[in-house]
Order: sequence, then C-alpha cells, then structure tokens
Amino acid sequence: MKTTAIHQRATGAPAGGVPAERSAEGRTRAAVIDLLLADGPLTAATLAEQLGISAAAVRRHLDQLTNEGAVSSREAPARRGRGRGRPARSYLLTDAGRARLPHGYDQLAVQALNYLAETAGPEAIAAFARRRAEAVVEPYRDELAAAPSVAAKAQVLSSALTQSGFAASLHDVGVGKQLCQHHCPVGHVAAQFPQLCEEEMAVFTRELGTYAQRLATIARGDAVCTTFIPIDTVPGKHATEHPTQNRPSRLLVDHS
Repeated sequence: MKTTAIHQRATGAPAGGVPAERSAEGRTRAAVIDLLLADGPLTAATLAEQLGISAAAVRRHLDQLTNEGAVSSREAPARRGRGRGRPARSYLLTDAGRARLPHGYDQLAVQALNYLAETAGPEAIAAFARRRAEAVVEPYRDELAAAPSVAAKAQVLSSALTQSGFAASLHDVGVGKQLCQHHCPVGHVAAQFPQLCEEEMAVFTRELGTYAQRLATIARGDAVCTTFIPIDTVPGKHATEHPTQNRPSRLLVDHS
C-alpha cells in the first residue's frame, strides 16, 4: 500500500491527500524523497523498481538531489555473488532533505503558547514575546548604542532583522525611514498571538530612541510588515499655525 501511494505521487495521481508537485519531474523527485524517508538507504536500482521507472532516470534525480545537498550516498553492503564492476551505492536523506518535508512547527508553537496562556496567564505570553524580540537585537546592542543618529540605528535594526530571517530593508519616506520586513518566520503564530508584534515594536522603539509607528503586518494579512520611523520634522516658520506641516502628509506602504 505504501509503495503504491508513492508510485501514485510519482505519476501525478492523488496519494493519500498529499498535493502533487506541478511538474512530472518534481513529482518523481518528491516520490524519491518519500521512499528514502520511509525505507532508506536505498540503491538506485531499488528506487527504480519501486517507482516503475528506469534506473537512469532515478540516477538523474539522485544526482540533482545530491547537488542540492538533500541526499547523500555511501557504498552499499556487498551482496554474495555480485559480479565485478563499480560497487553499488545506497542513498539516504540528509538533514537538508528532511527539511523539505512538511512540518507542524506553527501548529506546535500555537499549542505551546495556548498552554502557556492557560497555565501562566497572558502576562507569560507577553514576557515570552519580549524575550524573543530582545534576542533579535542582543547581538547588535553595541552597534545600536554607538550609532550616531536615529537613521543609523534604523539601519542597524534592519540588519539585525535580516539576520534573524525577516528579510528587512530600509527606505527613505517623507521625513523619516520606512522599515520593511518582507518575511515573518512566525507570521501564522503572530496572527493568533499579537503580543509577538506588540513586544517587537516596544523593543524597536526603545532601541531607536524615538517613536515608531507600525503601518502594516504580515500577521494581519498584509504583504509586508512596515514601520514608519520619524527622523526629523519639516522646519517651518509658521509651524504653530499649521501643525500638519510637522508631520508627513502621506506614508508610503511599500509592498514591493
């Protein structure tokens, strides 16, 4: 039954609710990974037999997966009576190959935070969120402290976020900077626990030494998390008569 399901995945037929890859090559490569996960290490000949394709085709996929670091190989145990020639090799998944498989990390994180809230209260969630935000800036505290301006601090903060997996960028906008986080590693979890975003902003504000305004978040369904950081005010002789001159008339939300 297991081999039949994997063969169905390789040929594009439904396999126990597992979505098929878009291309035939992608489906076969995914089926190779499934077999190596279930029964590996396996030789190319065994994989070809179970998938119903040629050994040459399997080796092409194995070479690709090996080049990508998803599969490694070793000499297969010798069989009695094997003839002369190059020894057969067995293939198995690497840690990088296993990382391609579906994971339930988001679900596990939500369950853990729900348990924390039930047993220790909402304050514990906020404390956890604050600690997580602190961990992002901790390696950059010296740089943040030495930065001579808010703009320089914003640049250091952008680098810290990128190193933590947020793919951040910084843009000039009006009288300030706009910090964009193009990816959020915990976006699905933050959708249920907004404390993650709230404590992140609290840490940002403290490290920048100025007020910052969150304009959009991936957790709320926006394409990018954007934060406006005021750098300066527009000088004006009649600022008291026209207070709106001291703040940007429009904030750019860059979803590019």
